[in-house]
Amino acid sequence: MTAPHTFSQLLARRSRSAGTVSFPVTDDWLQGRTTFGGFIAACAVQAMRDVAGADWPAQVQLTALQTSFVGPVGLGMMDVAVQVLREGRHLRQVQAHVSQAGQTAAVLLAVFGAGRETVVPHHAPVQPTLSITPADARPLPFVPGVTPNFTQHLDFRWAEGHLPYSGQPGWQVKVHARLRDDSLDEELLTVLLADAAPPAVLGQLATPAPSSSVSWALELAPLTRTAAPGAWWRIDKDTRAAAAGHVNDGTTLWTPSGQLAAFGHQVVAVYA
Repeated sequence: MTAPHTFSQLLARRSRSAGTVSFPVTDDWLQGRTTFGGFIAACAVQAMRDVAGADWPAQVQLTALQTSFVGPVGLGMMDVAVQVLREGRHLRQVQAHVSQAGQTAAVLLAVFGAGRETVVPHHAPVQPTLSITPADARPLPFVPGVTPNFTQHLDFRWAEGHLPYSGQPGWQVKVHARLRDDSLDEELLTVLLADAAPPAVLGQLATPAPSSSVSWALELAPLTRTAAPGAWWRIDKDTRAAAAGHVNDGTTLWTPSGQLAAFGHQVVAVYA
């Protein structure tokens, strides 16, 4: 394995040709035979901003992101072709086509929106209390050849539920998480962290088994996120249904201050 590359370092090495942005993929960001899905999605969001968002007002934020993971992304260059579908007064819809060596790897549709005046009252969920702090929670260590390569870039602390492959019953987990040795724009960090923790159902398996996201819907809260670098976020995972090798998995991501950052909904294939 090569020396680790932070996400920021790989972003700095991206290149652009017209409407396509290319990113290097290194083995420390792999998840099995493909690249970590949060890495792919965050790169696609960056490409959308590079190509379409240069003239957008600062208040335009990523509001929703729909991702279909079509094929694997391995080592080498990953190309993201961006197309603006529509730019309205308040909403902008942008598509990204991710490919490698000419083969489609993912297709993403993003909605970027700017807030506006409304008579609808503000409503936001309250973060459920959690007595176990990151200092007291169980770490998920990075073990080369056992845990996915990309997890070396993240610090996970299990507060509730079981670690993957514990062979224990349960459908929910709560995890404190942060990015190691890096500082990212919080829009990209939200995308990255929202896909970082494994499905809760993996705690029920007694031995490791491959799993892969098939589709992912992410909805971001329209909040100003001002977390300090290295602060602990919280990921609440909820396996809502499982049958025939497919799992419906939900995620709620909370900022270090306890505000809602995003809701995520995934279909995950588990090969066990």
